[in-house]
Amino acid sequence: MGILPIIEESTAELTEIFKDLHAHPEIGFQEQRTARVVAEKLREYGVDEVHEGIAGTGVVGLIKGKHEGNRRIGLRADMDALPIHEETNLPYSSKTPGVMHACGHDSHTTMLLGAAKHLVSTRDFAGTAVLIFQPAEEGLGGARGMLKAGLFDQFPCDEIYGMHNSPNGQPGTVGICKGAAMAGASFFDITVQGKGSHAAMPQQSRDPLVIAAALVGQFQTILSRNVAPLDACVLSVTQLHAGSAYNIVPDTATLAGTIRYFKDEVRDIAETRMKELCEGFAKGYGVEIRIDLRNIFDVLVNDDTLSDAYMEAATDIVGAENISGNDEPATGSEDFADMLKVVPGAYCRVGHSGTTGLHNPSFFLDPEILPVGASIMARIVERRSPAA
Repeated sequence: MGILPIIEESTAELTEIFKDLHAHPEIGFQEQRTARVVAEKLREYGVDEVHEGIAGTGVVGLIKGKHEGNRRIGLRADMDALPIHEETNLPYSSKTPGVMHACGHDSHTTMLLGAAKHLVSTRDFAGTAVLIFQPAEEGLGGARGMLKAGLFDQFPCDEIYGMHNSPNGQPGTVGICKGAAMAGASFFDITVQGKGSHAAMPQQSRDPLVIAAALVGQFQTILSRNVAPLDACVLSVTQLHAGSAYNIVPDTATLAGTIRYFKDEVRDIAETRMKELCEGFAKGYGVEIRIDLRNIFDVLVNDDTLSDAYMEAATDIVGAENISGNDEPATGSEDFADMLKVVPGAYCRVGHSGTTGLHNPSFFLDPEILPVGASIMARIVERRSPAA
């Protein structure tokens, strides 16, 4: 089948939309311009209903098929960018200093718009397509915000599908991991409240920097001595801040980082041991240690049957030789997981040229991926809501 004709004819338009969104990135829950572009395009295409302002900047569009049916298939794309200063030197580079689409959400939004244009034009399905444009995926709780705002109460779905670009240097390939596909994540902040002193007289201090550094090392023993060897877990301390001068032992030190996991019980073990270590260090060194642990992402679990259905739809577009139905789980996280806890569905990855990793100031997404992703998203609606 290949790229769907209406989407192929719209490639130039989709590329322009993508470049415009890329040049005007917005941080989570600030996607006012992006949401406005999305809503305007949906109305221009003739989407039956367009609802704005869900969880602040979320947009939902409803498209009714021309065949009788009650099936409701959800398609979701995220819209937010990252606080990164772009270094690609592209002619459509970010015009907003310190903000960049370094994860490809501009492409996700564009692909769903492309799918919308096809579905409105053909309507060759039964029931309703529910198009969800979500804000604030990058650790700010956009999916949970939409759910709290009544997303699936107002716009119920029988199934839901999401997609992410993959800079693997293999354009036009599509892969999926059945079951637990992406890690859950907890973020943590720790404050060690010690006692400062002159650096020449450290015996007068209770040095929070020494304590914080020791905690970093001890946290790594959680993985080696508390988590079962066959249970994947990553505990990364990514920040350590302390001090203001060469000759001062500081009063406080702060740590921050993440725990990534595929089982809730593994997360519970890691969090419990972190709290116990903080309590022990506080008592042993005679200081106060405060720890704040927050679950940010759930484990993303793909439904086995719907994963197969998604790959069948993708096969129609890219051919069986470009499909991988047994990808490895990823330790990265994705808040589409929260939607999948409420509605069954699946989340896949579409390869594109370029191998610079996500969240990098030099990240480049090849626009050739746009009609591929748009066609797959449109096709899954047609396959899962066929005419009787």
